[in-house]
Amino acid sequence: MTEEQKAVSAANAAAQSQSAASEAALEAMGYKQELKRAMSVPDMLVYGLIFMVPIAPFGIYGGVFGDSGGMPALVYLVGMIAMIFTAFSYATLSQAFPVSGSVYGYTSRGINKPVGFVTGWTMLLDYLLVPTLLYVVAAQAMSGIVPEVPALVWGILFVAINTFVNIRGIELTVIVNRVAVVLELLCLAVFVVMGALWIATDPLSNGFTLQPFYNPETFNPGLVMSAVSLGVLSFLGFDGIATLSEEAKDAKKGPSKAMVGSLLIVGFLFMLQTYIAGCLSPDGAVFADDPDNAFYLVAEIAGGKFLYVLCALATAIAWGIFNSLAAQTAISRILFAMSRDGNLPKALAKVHRKYQTPYVAAAFVGALSLILVIVFEQLGIDAISRLVNFGALTSFCVLHVTVVWHFFIKNRDGKVFTHLILPLLGFIIVGYTWISLDPDSKTMGIIWVVAGIVYYFVLHKVMKKNVDLEV
Repeated sequence: MTEEQKAVSAANAAAQSQSAASEAALEAMGYKQELKRAMSVPDMLVYGLIFMVPIAPFGIYGGVFGDSGGMPALVYLVGMIAMIFTAFSYATLSQAFPVSGSVYGYTSRGINKPVGFVTGWTMLLDYLLVPTLLYVVAAQAMSGIVPEVPALVWGILFVAINTFVNIRGIELTVIVNRVAVVLELLCLAVFVVMGALWIATDPLSNGFTLQPFYNPETFNPGLVMSAVSLGVLSFLGFDGIATLSEEAKDAKKGPSKAMVGSLLIVGFLFMLQTYIAGCLSPDGAVFADDPDNAFYLVAEIAGGKFLYVLCALATAIAWGIFNSLAAQTAISRILFAMSRDGNLPKALAKVHRKYQTPYVAAAFVGALSLILVIVFEQLGIDAISRLVNFGALTSFCVLHVTVVWHFFIKNRDGKVFTHLILPLLGFIIVGYTWISLDPDSKTMGIIWVVAGIVYYFVLHKVMKKNVDLEV
């Protein structure tokens, strides 16, 4: 046996050992291994990048630019810092509770079942509407390129493709994700290079400036934090990695490494592209009359119609297929976990015998996404984005509380920095961003939470259903 063969054999043995340990940890919490463990750390890292979309600012640049007073890069810098603390809390809890379901599973075990359910229910508002938002953005982008085809037709096509891939299996999803990352990074590279060349050489350029990060004429903490509540949307997805714990080869450490790594990488990419865009059009005049297509119009300055179409097409494919596929994968796993615990209809916990995927949950998400696209299309991108953020930010706040309660108060492990200071800082930052949400989003979000509380009360107090979670 050659040295290379020995290395491959050792790697395979290590992977099998990690997988066996992950299955044992899952069984210790009262569950049996049903989903296929096929995801390595690089696979989950790519999944996180795809969920967050390396070119996510393309689709919401106009709203972020306007709400931040022309400082889009600052929005993503603050947003990344805010999410770093949340990523640490996710990483801590994912190692303690390596189960599917993400924040639902963590709070159920870290605090108690009622809090876990309400938190999971709140996160559903985020995950159920994320595919809707993605399809609306993608359909608008495609309609701009091919106006003869109605946006709804594009939405139906995107839903059908993603639902098929999601049911077909996690390994097919991994392959699609790898292709997607390469294509998105190539598009981003073209924009950055052409944009930088124009800024450096064109007589009409104002040159490279720090204005996208800081503009003393418009800077206002409240204004920036309001924009962050919209920009944070682009970072929602690193947490989706936690929903794949039961499909990770190393459920103990794999998801936590992938979450932090993907967040740092995508944060840098967000700042890079919005900085270039901010230098191309510092005052935003080029898209003043068409903020929904802001980024494409900015790209047109540097690369003409070619770059406009390239960025719009990349947004449509990235949001409509790749990102929404990741979103549907995540929400189907959350529905699977909540159903398995008896908090949702049992049918959603059914696993396909051949593909080892929660196929009923995946099909349900696809059907629901189609309905929501039709119903919510008229709300607009910004409105849906803020409602999505309510679910995510509220759940993140509870997540930070869970770390403090479970480790520092309940178990009294004495780790002041990691289990008290870091989650408290995360809670303060996310909480401040939550306060910056518009009143309508808060009202609709609170109505959703109250509905969940009523549902849980009826389910467990009136219908007397009870499920014991192994803690």
